[in-house]
Amino acid sequence: MTAPVNDEQVVPRRSVLYMPSSNARALEKAKTIPADAIIFDLEDAVAPDAKELAREQACAAVASGEYGGRELTIRCNGLDTPWGADDLRAASAAGPAAVVVPKVAGAQHLAEVEKHLTGDVRIWAMIETPSGVFSAREIAAVDRVTAFIMGTNDLAKELRAALVPGRAPLLPHLATALLAAREAGIVALDGVYNDVKDLEGFEAECVQGMQMGFDGKTLVHPTQVDVANRVWSPSEAEIEQARKVIAAFDEASRAGHGVVTVDGRMIENLHVDNARRTLAVAAALAAG
Repeated sequence: MTAPVNDEQVVPRRSVLYMPSSNARALEKAKTIPADAIIFDLEDAVAPDAKELAREQACAAVASGEYGGRELTIRCNGLDTPWGADDLRAASAAGPAAVVVPKVAGAQHLAEVEKHLTGDVRIWAMIETPSGVFSAREIAAVDRVTAFIMGTNDLAKELRAALVPGRAPLLPHLATALLAAREAGIVALDGVYNDVKDLEGFEAECVQGMQMGFDGKTLVHPTQVDVANRVWSPSEAEIEQARKVIAAFDEASRAGHGVVTVDGRMIENLHVDNARRTLAVAAALAAG
């Protein structure tokens, strides 16, 4: 028998939607959007004169209990801004699933962040600079860090790289961060897709991210949620195949056979592990 899948790995994070926390209507709408997780944004989506209002509204939203089973996080401004320290203190006190920290450069950066956190609030670290990519392994090893978010827009800007279909200029850096996340056993979330009207291009990028191994995608508009949810959900055919693989392997193990084939393909422990994960994801989604 194979080992059970780690529960932390099967929390659905197919769709992780940024919502501007200065916009009360957007916060209200987020209660009905079928995203797996919400990032209440205090940073890029909020004008300087609305930062304090956004902070108050994001913290109130997290504490409200009105967002169902959605995982709620707050993206704070950086410590190099006038709002960063107050954001971190207020956000951690509100009790989100995590605080999202932009432009994480390394473990020492997070040591400074942690000085402003209370309790055991987790950190989702944004990897969006060359320093962040080079330091991905040490960032992933920080105890509070449970997820990476790829900040592809900022990373492309820092690299002077083009944002093109297929993302060829960014793929090595996405893969590097993904490797670090997998080594540390944390979640890895793909970056945003900017053209909210191009759902065909968005779906292609979702498929690419899913095939690379990302756990889900960060989103900038509610219209992207259904596509991300579909791409990162096991299909009925995949679920049935997973059951078949597990049943065949377990039967062979009981019979003392070292080799088993399913539909002409040799099955090993790694295939069974993948099958068990597929069923765990399906069960988590069904539990809703």
